[in-house]
Amino acid sequence: MPGDGAGPESDVAAAGREKAAAAMAEAAAAWLGSLSEDQLPLAAYDSPLHPDAEAERLRWFYTPTEHGGLAIRDQSPSQQSLAMQLLATGLSTAGYATVATVMGLENVLDQVEGWTVHWGRQRGRDPGLYWLRIFGRPGDRVWAWRLGGHHISLNNLVVAGRLVSTTPCFIGADPATTELLGGTLRPLQGPEDTARKLARSLDADQFRQALLHPSAVSDIVSGNRPQVRHGDTMMHMQDLWRGRFEDPGLDRIVNDIDRRAEAGSGYTESDHARVAITIPPKGISGRDLNERQRHLLRRLVALYTGRAPEFLADAYDTHYASDTVLDLVHFGWAGSTDVGEPHYYRVQDARILIEYDNTQRHANHAHSVWRDLNSDFGLDLLAEHRAHIAHE
Repeated sequence: MPGDGAGPESDVAAAGREKAAAAMAEAAAAWLGSLSEDQLPLAAYDSPLHPDAEAERLRWFYTPTEHGGLAIRDQSPSQQSLAMQLLATGLSTAGYATVATVMGLENVLDQVEGWTVHWGRQRGRDPGLYWLRIFGRPGDRVWAWRLGGHHISLNNLVVAGRLVSTTPCFIGADPATTELLGGTLRPLQGPEDTARKLARSLDADQFRQALLHPSAVSDIVSGNRPQVRHGDTMMHMQDLWRGRFEDPGLDRIVNDIDRRAEAGSGYTESDHARVAITIPPKGISGRDLNERQRHLLRRLVALYTGRAPEFLADAYDTHYASDTVLDLVHFGWAGSTDVGEPHYYRVQDARILIEYDNTQRHANHAHSVWRDLNSDFGLDLLAEHRAHIAHE
């Protein structure tokens, strides 16, 4: 895997990590420099080397809860521009366009829900409620930044002037499909259609290997855990928020959403155990696919790793171009392969974990996540750095 310690990294990729870190530091410093004394305490946090700051950095969400940081809506237009410029340094061009589209979808979702959802705020579906926070000082040996809000969580760590981690990386879409004048908007079209094409290409024996469950689980299984472990089962809605609501009525709404989702999937505890994250992974391996199917699997992986800055996405493409590497990638599917029906899939090898579900709101509400089983948040490299400091 590029730059994860599993093998040598190309000079081009290593230089790219340094270039990305420098661009991030410049953009983060410009944004912080534009903020007032009242805004800074929300925007600037302690270094990841500080235990309390690290505990906060590892708390991430994809629900419309408070994510921590300075919200876009609480910034001036020029500050918002600087915040988006920082956001763009952590994504490919296509990744940035996808994230910006998902942020704007809050306006559409507000209409879909009849303008009635509030979550204890003046506006419950608010494209300005995406929070940005910097951990440490940009340019320090160790620093990080996070942007999060409903259906978006981006997490980046820089160590010794190099971008070392870009996961967890979550992107969702609600609605997953929106009709436009003369067209259709589907921010996650590629990840959904490519996986379905792969699932449909499997013959009967292959599909039996790939099938995790006849019915789709109602959310991604890894949830918003800081780290994913063997045996993890789906987290329920109540655990995906930053604490409980002051208004008991909002707690009841969350409970009801979870109840309806569970009823829709028909899952029991044994069903959840069946689709639990496992190491080694479940599903059909790349070695059991034909060449056309292997091409689709590579394409599917690239649609997730392609969220990262181009140099890093290219390094992943090179990594998965190896037949030996692809042999060990597993693909699992749950639910129907029919368009418009609830479904879930998983792509996993020794390090990468990809999950996608589209089950809620009559299969028009999608969640997708890219994770690193060994080093989400760059935890392995950060541990090495701490050990190095301790021995100095």
